Amino acid sequence: MPTLTETPPVPVATKMTIEEIQKLLPHRYPFLLVDRIIDYVPGHSATGIKNVTINEQFFQGHFPGHPIMPGVLIVEAMAQVGGVVLKQMPGSEGQLFLFAGIDKVRFRRPVVPGDRLVITTELLAARKRFGKMQARAEVDGQLACEGELMFSLVDL
Repeated sequence: MPTLTETPPVPVATKMTIEEIQKLLPHRYPFLLVDRIIDYVPGHSATGIKNVTINEQFFQGHFPGHPIMPGVLIVEAMAQVGGVVLKQMPGSEGQLFLFAGIDKVRFRRPVVPGDRLVITTELLAARKRFGKMQARAEVDGQLACEGELMFSLVDL
């Protein structure tokens, strides 16, 4: 408990709506793949939600009669949740994080319409203009995808 001479800590939002996410990330429909942030620890980690619906454009061709979310879009969704952490790091204002590498990515189960993708990212390292994150995506507690994502900070 702070004393009278201490300034109380500034509360940090641990959840974010889609409107708050859009203030951080440059992605827009149809490429914004995060619907909500349900947990956030500044400079450390974030957990986000992607509600997968049959209305997604990619299901028209991937695959007719057997819709499966493309693996590259699962990885992109993980990167966007990681971007929520990275975009709030000091010095990232007016800049953009791009993929610099993707390592050890493994797909464990298909993601289909009706699934709720729960994506967790944790910052492993951050140096000047580079960041590395561990990411995982789960559906109903089952691992769907995991891997390490590397980012490079570029000027807009």
